[in-house]
Amino acid sequence: MNRIVFSVVLPPATRIGKGVTLAYEGLGTVIHRAAVIGDNVYIGSGVTIGGRSGHPDVAVIEEGAMIGTGAKILGPVRIGRYASIGANSVVLADVPAFAVAVGAPAKVVRINREEDIPTYIKQ
Repeated sequence: MNRIVFSVVLPPATRIGKGVTLAYEGLGTVIHRAAVIGDNVYIGSGVTIGGRSGHPDVAVIEEGAMIGTGAKILGPVRIGRYASIGANSVVLADVPAFAVAVGAPAKVVRINREEDIPTYIKQ
């Protein structure tokens, strides 16, 4: 039903935390069945969280992370707490907590202080 109505691939086996937001009802989003997504994560439209050839594991997205529109999170990577992934970035390596990663392949360009983290989830 989700795939037909919203064009989102969200298998029932996917572990998703509380307060996760899929922008535009998940339009164009693809999430691997083995992905783990923590609480209060914001996922933009057109995001892919999937596997990578030769790697049996997939991503773990920790609490409060923000994944920008069109980003690709591929393979056994960990996106740290309150990390931000830029739009259309391709993440192939771990991103530490509070970091901002952009580009293809994504590189960390800044690590925020905990008190400077923006709130992406509407309260």
